[in-house]
Amino acid sequence: MSFTETTTTSWFARVKNALVMILIGLALVCGCIWLLAWNEGRSVATYRALVEGAGLVSSVDSASVDPANEGKLVHISGAIRPDGVPVDDELGVAAEGAFAVRRAVEMYQWVQQEKSETKKQLGGSEETVTTYSYAKEWRSDAVDSSNFRQAGHDNPEMPIEGALSTVDSASLGAFRIDGDRVAALGQSKAIELTADEAAQVSEAIGLDGSAAVRNGWAIFSDDPQKPAIADLRVRFERVDLDQASFVGAQRGQEIVGYRASNGRTLFLSEAGTVDAARMFDAAQSENTLITWLIRIGGLVGIFVGFAMMLSILGVIADVVPFIGSIVRFGTGAVALVLTMLIGPLVIAVAWIAYRPLVAIGVLAAGALLAAGIVYLRRGRQALPAAA
Repeated sequence: MSFTETTTTSWFARVKNALVMILIGLALVCGCIWLLAWNEGRSVATYRALVEGAGLVSSVDSASVDPANEGKLVHISGAIRPDGVPVDDELGVAAEGAFAVRRAVEMYQWVQQEKSETKKQLGGSEETVTTYSYAKEWRSDAVDSSNFRQAGHDNPEMPIEGALSTVDSASLGAFRIDGDRVAALGQSKAIELTADEAAQVSEAIGLDGSAAVRNGWAIFSDDPQKPAIADLRVRFERVDLDQASFVGAQRGQEIVGYRASNGRTLFLSEAGTVDAARMFDAAQSENTLITWLIRIGGLVGIFVGFAMMLSILGVIADVVPFIGSIVRFGTGAVALVLTMLIGPLVIAVAWIAYRPLVAIGVLAAGALLAAGIVYLRRGRQALPAAA
């Protein structure tokens, strides 16, 4: 089933919207410039903290706690076990020997899908034809049906949502680590529910009727093969871990975040037995990856911002759609050029602020390279003249 809606936006309304886009685009450009500058500072601070930590860390025997290491940065690794049993407090499902119990909940709901096609008209107006279609799907998030364009596709509220229940702490030899940090390293494995356990879950949720267990899911439906709107299915997973490695500050029996001299907090963790050097190398690689991802995201944001600011030119030219397309292509090119000028400039200025020695070295190398190219070109031009 589908529903089609046709809307027309006048040229004056589009110009008004484009004026608003200028303000939004300006805010986006300014925000992304700040993001790029902040990212360079974050990257440098993290790099320096990791270098400092790599020079201070010492690997200790986890079998006992040495008071001499109190407050120092230490590295431990080995077999790890949970302190207690993780329990889903709402539904009562537990996993002996696990570090966490993960609950996944899905409800059969209506989902609205949109497909739009916009055509520009002579005079600058736009005609948009939108087709709304509706399908039934299992979804883990509650789909708000109040904004659906067609009535008769109402979704009820989800009676319960997914959750993660972890142990408070875990023990690695004589040391204790926060349970949430350890659970993030583990591997998930499905908990196979029995019919009795599924019935217990049904009662805890407050549903009527029994549940069918299919592929690890407890399905609460009159007909699991043909689910109806508002039917639920619940799945549980246990999080297990055998070996782990941590780098952090020793505080009594606990391993917590270590505060570096520049204020950054260091806490490294990996599944398995990993030495301290490899953990710091991995952390540096992760810092580099995050730096580049934010750089790319900031540059994309600047480009989108400039494109939004210049979009009014394309709207004005859309009085003749063909001319509007040409102008829009040109404004896109201008937005790209401005991005390539401003983005690297912001990063370069941030480098001068956060890495003055490196920045001066790069600028000096670039100046020498440019001078060398100019010298060689002049030399080649002088040879024919001399001949």
